[in-house]
Amino acid sequence: MLLCAVAVAGNSQQKTYCNPINIDYGYTPIPNFSEQGRHRATADPVIVLFKDNYYLFSTNQWGYWYSSDMLNWKFVSRRFLKPYHHVYDELCAPAVWAQHDTLLVIGSTYSHNFPIWMSTNPTVDDWKEAVDSFQVGAWDPGFLADDDGKLYAYFGSSNTFPTYGQEIDRKTFDTIGPRVPLLRLNDSIHGWERFGEYHDNTFLKPFIEGSWMNKYNGKYYLQYGAPGTEFSGYGDGVYVSDHPLGPFTYQSHNPFSYKAGGFARGAGHGATYQDKFGNWWHVSTIGICVKNNFERRNGIWPAGFDKDGILYSNSAFGDYPYYLPTKKEDNNKVHEAFTGWMLLNYNKPVVVSSTLGAYAANNAVDESIKTYWSAASGNKGEWLQTDLGAVSTIKAIQINYADQDVDSSFLGKINGIYHQYILYASNDGKTWKILVDKSKNKTDVPHDYVELATPAEARYIKLENIHMPGGKFAISGLRVFGKGHGAAPDTVKNFIALRGDSERRNVWFKWEVNTNATGYNIYFGEAPDKLYNNVMIYNASEYYLSALEKDKPYYFQIEAFNENGISKRTTIMKAE
Repeated sequence: MLLCAVAVAGNSQQKTYCNPINIDYGYTPIPNFSEQGRHRATADPVIVLFKDNYYLFSTNQWGYWYSSDMLNWKFVSRRFLKPYHHVYDELCAPAVWAQHDTLLVIGSTYSHNFPIWMSTNPTVDDWKEAVDSFQVGAWDPGFLADDDGKLYAYFGSSNTFPTYGQEIDRKTFDTIGPRVPLLRLNDSIHGWERFGEYHDNTFLKPFIEGSWMNKYNGKYYLQYGAPGTEFSGYGDGVYVSDHPLGPFTYQSHNPFSYKAGGFARGAGHGATYQDKFGNWWHVSTIGICVKNNFERRNGIWPAGFDKDGILYSNSAFGDYPYYLPTKKEDNNKVHEAFTGWMLLNYNKPVVVSSTLGAYAANNAVDESIKTYWSAASGNKGEWLQTDLGAVSTIKAIQINYADQDVDSSFLGKINGIYHQYILYASNDGKTWKILVDKSKNKTDVPHDYVELATPAEARYIKLENIHMPGGKFAISGLRVFGKGHGAAPDTVKNFIALRGDSERRNVWFKWEVNTNATGYNIYFGEAPDKLYNNVMIYNASEYYLSALEKDKPYYFQIEAFNENGISKRTTIMKAE
């Protein structure tokens, strides 16, 4: 075996990221949530820029992260709740906001004895109570510190009750005036708000949750998640008002955050924030939901406001490598954040060292975060080899670990655990060179993403296990990105959108199979220049979309892609 190391980009050189974001997610702390196996879980994320650092809080992590660049995150251990609160949850769906030189945080509660915590130095565990018992029983809270000196709380998580808003005294955190009902779901009109994996189940009413508020150009943008965190179509919608407590009007483009296809699905219950340069972003929940409905991760999407004040985000190729900006970008740059690095090994041949039961090898390259390959052990030397089909230019690799037979003691945040591995590259499957050597790594990297300092030319990639934090060596996605040396697909032919009179919230797409395509992106929106939403589909020639507004016309386009690039989009089609 030929060993020839290829350097990996250092932190200062890394300018791309890939969803799900690679942070050391804790394990669910709730025993009856892990009866099908111990597993990592978090959701409901908030990112706030405070004193030149980004702070990331999410559900049940026994702490939080901070970063100077949105790429490299450092964990700070902190238990915010006390034993007398009598809950397994630790800051479930937290609210985080800044007031002058102070960062404040509180978790979800229907009781009245949760404190609001405050810190002027949150890079370390340096917190004290701003108030020991916040009197608003607020589940899934969000706060707006308005520029006129007033403070507002928005909250609610229910398929019965609405989202509420209430003014809060900025100094004492007492309530000012009554709580005001602000939003309810209307799934009879808004197709994406219907309950179910494909917005098609009627046995349960949908849930409205995950309140978040931004103020932009004097307008108030009240955001909410629906219809349920378990589903690929979990998204965020927004209502707009001239006043912080309404009345609110449904934005013409909704959901503004949506990712129903691809490897990492779901883009609901999140927060919209600005980076150091003034660019807008949206962080939200990605679903796995196999071992438990609440098995989830976090994703970050470029966002923005268009010239008409429409809030939108970009999730097209949203789980492929994206650029992180280094300056203020024009809003139309939201659509140019994708690197253009294509997935090189979708459903390509795989060879493995061993297989545990039905956890088949090709699950590691099928572009579903819900499925995974597992080796028979977690021992050093277990390996997975993927064939790209031809020598290709490799720019980056993402390794998504899965949880299989993890020790029963793994409940909550486990500090000090780590992954170690070596990635090899070969042109012939016989002579290998080391592409990435993390055999000495001491960090926990469940969704490790490595951007190569120098692109590599290879046909085969081999991932060899050195050390697992616990359980078997299991991979839900070994994803190799770059460019093949062949031709991109031609423009899709015979694309049609069928929208009948009996159910206006649905549309059925059909198109001619493109034999050179790996998959397709369908773009849709309520104006030809606002095709902000999309669905990524692999290996298909039809798709049934159930996320439309009942009473509005829509516009559609489709493009094909493969490991070599992306086709031109079709002519925009209108469906009344």
